[in-house]
Amino acid sequence: MLVRRRGGTPEQARERRQLGHDNALAFAQEIGLTRDYRNDPHAKKDVIDPAGDAHSLKSGTKKWQVFLYSRRRFETDDGFQALNGIGELLIHCIDTFPPSYEDYRRNPIASKERLRTPMREIKDRFQRKALLRAFLMKAFFNGGEVNYLTVLYDNVYHVFLNTEVVQVMGDAFEVVNSTSLGGNPPEQKVLFRVNGINACELEMRNDSAQHYQEIRFNAIVGRLMELLRTITPVSSYSEKVLVYGRAIRRFGHWDH
Repeated sequence: MLVRRRGGTPEQARERRQLGHDNALAFAQEIGLTRDYRNDPHAKKDVIDPAGDAHSLKSGTKKWQVFLYSRRRFETDDGFQALNGIGELLIHCIDTFPPSYEDYRRNPIASKERLRTPMREIKDRFQRKALLRAFLMKAFFNGGEVNYLTVLYDNVYHVFLNTEVVQVMGDAFEVVNSTSLGGNPPEQKVLFRVNGINACELEMRNDSAQHYQEIRFNAIVGRLMELLRTITPVSSYSEKVLVYGRAIRRFGHWDH
């Protein structure tokens, strides 16, 4: 059976990673850092600015992969374990699929039917706004260890403070499950919508053996940026860097 590769080829993945590194370097140099700027990508700290604050830098034009984690990450990360059962439910999602990708491909509908239960439970729990915001803080900012979401969009870097991003998203998001599509059962994803339009998606990756039994959390760039750019006021750090809302009081003052 031919399986469509939604994530692209390994070469395309390498190209995306290199582009991400190039964009992070360009941002670092724009704010006065050298080529050997500090970072810690494993902790989502793509650039550490002169004040010691960390930036998660996103630059995709259609989707951002916020995270792609296996069972072990949800088991060992205290942040996910502290999310009022969300970590366990994400593990439950993974365990609805057989250990072997070949076994899954023999009867994919059976796994997808089992997946409906934990996906529905995650959606139900995210009706609590406090829990939703806690998940978003973990997903985007590693539980607050990262200070800023910095987005290269329309050839400009947009800098947002972590707490303001989470507040705006948490207030705006309506959390629902996906409906039946293309012969698949419903409730295969948890969708985070703004005015009926998807802004983020939580789903199982089941399109390739390479990423089998992993959970992906994606952001839809255009819709999410439309939401984030409602944050005001807006200040220019430079021609290439705009700073939003409460980030203005904090970002860029290392020269004073």
